[in-house]
Amino acid sequence: MKPVLESNGYIEQFTLGDGDLRFAVKDTLDIAGYRTRAGCPALDASPAPRSHAAVVSALLEQRCVLTGKTTLHELAFGVTGINPRCGTPVNPRYPALIPGGSSSGSAAVVASGEVDFALGTDTGGSVRMPAACCGVIGLKPGYGVLSREGVMPADSSLDCVGVFAREADVLRKAMTRLGVTVGEPLAALPAMAYVPAAAQEIDACVQRFLSDLNLSPRQADLPLLEDAHRAGLTLISHENWLALGPLLASDAVSADVASRIRAGADVSRDALANAERVRAAFTEQVDALLERTPLLAMATLPELPPTLEEASDPLSVVNLTRLVRPFNLSGHPALTLPAGEIDGRPVALQLIARKGHDGLLVQAVEWLTARRRH
Repeated sequence: MKPVLESNGYIEQFTLGDGDLRFAVKDTLDIAGYRTRAGCPALDASPAPRSHAAVVSALLEQRCVLTGKTTLHELAFGVTGINPRCGTPVNPRYPALIPGGSSSGSAAVVASGEVDFALGTDTGGSVRMPAACCGVIGLKPGYGVLSREGVMPADSSLDCVGVFAREADVLRKAMTRLGVTVGEPLAALPAMAYVPAAAQEIDACVQRFLSDLNLSPRQADLPLLEDAHRAGLTLISHENWLALGPLLASDAVSADVASRIRAGADVSRDALANAERVRAAFTEQVDALLERTPLLAMATLPELPPTLEEASDPLSVVNLTRLVRPFNLSGHPALTLPAGEIDGRPVALQLIARKGHDGLLVQAVEWLTARRRH
């Protein structure tokens, strides 16, 4: 094991086996013989797992080289990627901006070119948001598509293992090696609807990106989008209290993260029941829209990514998950890709597909990125 600088996203670096694609994994995924610390000193003395997470084993068996584990927002409970205890990765393309949370290190090492792809986890946007901040592709598969065996926390109704890549063809290779079927490259995109839900300048930038590719998606609406965001916050708060609450006894969790974990203890049964009602209604709403148009498009982030200084108050940036968290609640596959810049800050397009159609998102990003280069 060779320690490397925290600024590039790694917390430890090593090589296992031979292969033709290099990848790194967020430190919430088990690697045999290495403690899973999740960016938190409270887990420094945790026992090292005896086996790899299932997704890691699958990749190692398919000619991929594991190069290291990456740092993250402490206990994967935050949206900025800022971790004063274990190091905040530098956003390689936009160093003044946050790398995004919680899978900050995985996004950073992909954006810097140190690996071909990386694994993260996405409970409320934690793959798509850092991908958007760092200017790379990030895919959250549908809930349950990729195994969560050997992934922290053990139980979640929202969390998904996801993939970062710079290039669409690498994303195809990674998803195929993880057992997800991706069809032949598309000759044309299927019908697309666009939901304008971000700041006006961001929606304009994303729609200009589509227009430049001769795409004119019809306008659509998701009336329960805000309710779904709040419901997702309720559920993650409750589930993180159950999963992470015992760690608070060590006093080794930072005050900010600890306070948000404790807040989960106050989530009532009525609040949980209402969140589940919203989940069912919002899922039905998204399903109905995707029956009419196989792709749903919208901005990934409702605001421009903040600078590290602007994000010093964690509560001031929770709204950044407003457009990504709802699709953790519903369980639909969702992908983000770069779509432009405003004042030197990245703007990203989010695509959502029907459950079971994860491969369509890979095909769509291939189609979009191929034409953007011409």
